[in-house]
Order: sequence, then C-alpha cells, then structure tokens
Amino acid sequence: MSTHADPVRDYPPHAESADPDPSPEELLELFGDQYTRRVFEAVSEAPRGGREIADVTGISRATVYRRLNDLEDAGLVATELVIADDGNHHERYEAAAQSLSVGLDGGSIDVAVQFAD
Repeated sequence: MSTHADPVRDYPPHAESADPDPSPEELLELFGDQYTRRVFEAVSEAPRGGREIADVTGISRATVYRRLNDLEDAGLVATELVIADDGNHHERYEAAAQSLSVGLDGGSIDVAVQFAD
C-alpha cells in the first residue's frame, strides 16, 4: 500500500464559516503555505481548471482543490462553471485579488488586499 504525503490544514474551516473579509492573521496564515501560494500564482497567471492547476504546479489534485477552497472562502479566488459543447463541465478558477501587501503600522502588521475590477 502506498501513501502520498498530502498536507491537510485546518485554515479556514471550509463552508460553514467562509469569510470573504479575512483578518490579517488569516491572510498571513493562508499565504504562509507554499501550496496555497503556488495555486494562487497559477490562477493569477490565467484562469484555469483544477486539473490544469495541478499540472502546472506539480501539486496533487486533492491538495489543489483544498487550497482553492481556502482561497475561495477568503474571497481571493472566483469560480465560473464552464460547459463544453459535449456537455461536460468543470469549474474554472480566477484570481479575484489583484495584489496583497503587508506593512507595519505603529507596531502592528497591516495586510491589504486589492481586488480586480
């Protein structure tokens, strides 16, 4: 029996408590994860489906979809249902955030997200 190391995280608790306006701490935790950063970079380059993201990042599909859920819950990724001519369908993911900046303001950490128009 083979096992595959596929990191599982608890941030953010999916579905029940989606937060489209995450706190600075939540954003820092979210982007502190290398897999989340790579997934977000892939959708920032171009809108993509989950399988394509897995292919371009080299991350397992299960991890990609977990990270996409985290990013969507935080309001940083938008999804669109794409239906092909043959009737097959899939989700396409696109970055909703255009930039993320971190700064220090009077001894506290300030995180700002700029969203695409």
